[in-house]
Amino acid sequence: MNKNNHRTYETRLTIPFHDLDPMQIVWHGNYLKYFDMARFGLFHEAGVDLYSVYEENQYIFPITRTSAKHILPLRYGDEIVCKATLVEARIKIVLDFEIRLAESGTVCTKGRGEQLAVKIPEMETLFQIPGLVREALGG
Repeated sequence: MNKNNHRTYETRLTIPFHDLDPMQIVWHGNYLKYFDMARFGLFHEAGVDLYSVYEENQYIFPITRTSAKHILPLRYGDEIVCKATLVEARIKIVLDFEIRLAESGTVCTKGRGEQLAVKIPEMETLFQIPGLVREALGG
């Protein structure tokens, strides 16, 4: 939890060569991969395994919106910290993301992701996050 009582999680990564585009900077789609790694860590640390929730309760949580503001490019070998901060977990799951250089703390990217709960096999969108997930995340 951070000072605003929001659950946070940070993961440290080294940018691999295969994440680069022809301009030798990280290809824009890989930023979402880094966001997802931090999201997974936040959920895991909270005891939320979305695959188990799917198997046991027939809920899925599709991503409905993402955004990224690219401030500075990431390059091969950069040591980065990707931080996920839970903003909301009542009606939808909303996470803010920040990628910064590990050594200097320079912010390179900011983003946001949103997920809704869907009951399957009906494919019915729910208007709140199921209690078991909401409570685990502290929403």
